[in-house]
Amino acid sequence: MGYDIADYKSIDPIYGSIGDLDELIAELKKRDMKLMMDLVVNHTSDQHPWFLSSRNSFESAHRDWYIWRAPRRGPDGSPLPPNNWSQLLGEANSAWTYDPPTDQYYLSLFTPEQPDLNWENPSVRAAVHDVMSFWLQRGVCGYRMDVINLISKDQSFPDAEPVLGPDHKYHPGSKYYINGPRMHEYLREIHDKVLKPHGAITVGEMPGVSDISEVLRTVGSKSGELNMIFIFDLVDIDNVPGKVRMTLRDWSVKDLARIVNKWQTTMIEKDGWNSVFIENHDNPRSVSRYTDDSDSMREYGAKLLALMQTTLSGTLFLYQGEEIGTRNCPRSWDVGREYKDIESINFWKKSKDVHSNDEAKLALARTILQRKARDHARTPVHWDGSLANAGFCAEGVEPWMRIMDDWKEVNVETQMKDEEEGSDDMSVWHFWQRGLKNRKEDKDVFVYGDFRMVGQGSEEAFAYVRSGEHEGTWLVVLNFSGKEVEWKVPSDLKVVRWVAGNYTKGKPDKAESGSLLLKPWEGILGMCKD
Repeated sequence: MGYDIADYKSIDPIYGSIGDLDELIAELKKRDMKLMMDLVVNHTSDQHPWFLSSRNSFESAHRDWYIWRAPRRGPDGSPLPPNNWSQLLGEANSAWTYDPPTDQYYLSLFTPEQPDLNWENPSVRAAVHDVMSFWLQRGVCGYRMDVINLISKDQSFPDAEPVLGPDHKYHPGSKYYINGPRMHEYLREIHDKVLKPHGAITVGEMPGVSDISEVLRTVGSKSGELNMIFIFDLVDIDNVPGKVRMTLRDWSVKDLARIVNKWQTTMIEKDGWNSVFIENHDNPRSVSRYTDDSDSMREYGAKLLALMQTTLSGTLFLYQGEEIGTRNCPRSWDVGREYKDIESINFWKKSKDVHSNDEAKLALARTILQRKARDHARTPVHWDGSLANAGFCAEGVEPWMRIMDDWKEVNVETQMKDEEEGSDDMSVWHFWQRGLKNRKEDKDVFVYGDFRMVGQGSEEAFAYVRSGEHEGTWLVVLNFSGKEVEWKVPSDLKVVRWVAGNYTKGKPDKAESGSLLLKPWEGILGMCKD
């Protein structure tokens, strides 16, 4: 289950059956909705029949369905990994796993339980095509394609540069498998043989790729590969460049604006297509990462991010819990007891092993976990503040992770209630609902329209104009700081009226020309004269 697939053509019984999935697809169709599936084909489970057969012997028909290599030898003849690549979810570990019965290593970039498939083998690719067709024929509309840009590896498997320093045995080998030598060939083959005949939609998860021309090779309108990809620039904004994900650096509002501008203008000018997202299961909560998640500011920050995303071009992906402003786990939680993700466990173990006598570095590692661990996105959804386990599971049932401490205040049931009559407040959930409704009604502007940054130069705020053929011109102003900011409306823009903001349910009371004062974490949307 999860990201180590043991059977590509069935549903794990703990989630239901194929019959349940068929019913889900049928009921979604009645509601004018469709279902995308997650496709994990860079690797399988080590319990998949293909791998069990592969590791059984050199003569197995599935032996070369995975990436096996002979070991290097230590001075005493002991086996060593074929190269120095580090594991993606724990850089202290090798990306290779030793298999004693055959005295060989298999590549397992993520964990030993997730052996990488050998896409050089045509039989592997044919099997993947068959799996994809199987679910499309059952009615799914397309796929989120997990780490799909890792499927092609440099077949010489060279050592990685020692970028992590001399105190590390293993180093990231990403330059030898991110957007590898045959990736585009494999994606075009998938498109021509599977996706195009079924009219399927795709979004590829492609970490580590920020080059415009390389991205457009995949998502350009004539690329014949994928519809869109998840570009990681925004969710990598606090990574130390050239290092692993579990690092931390300061970033500025100008960095945020530059990334937004880069991909909005690129896709519009170069005829590509964006995905719009700032949260997923592999990243911390956006309200904690980009704004202020304190009790007094959390809702303003969550709504600021909603206003930004609902006014950007592309296909919007909203992650569970984001619509109610779920925040990161509190720092007070015990890492050893509460954190469950393998990346967090490996990172904390390595930090304690390497920095056992350095309190400052251990404190930094603890801060990195509290700010960036994937666990934050994996806490149970808070459905109801009046029920045990926040309504996620029955009383007496232990969920996979601890329920967040604020579940009685931050939950779906509370936020979905009708707003109090006469109140000027709007919950995060209702704010998202209104933003999505406006986005759909004015899609000519917010989904397909032109984009232009304006009023650049501020250290705290940034703004942009969206315009379309039919729904006019709109100005979005976003204060990404915890202080009041004075922002000047550009002289070439004529604001007719401010129509929405994250501090009020009604129309924001702001100057329509000259300077205006933005409150901490305030965002406003205005209609302009064409």
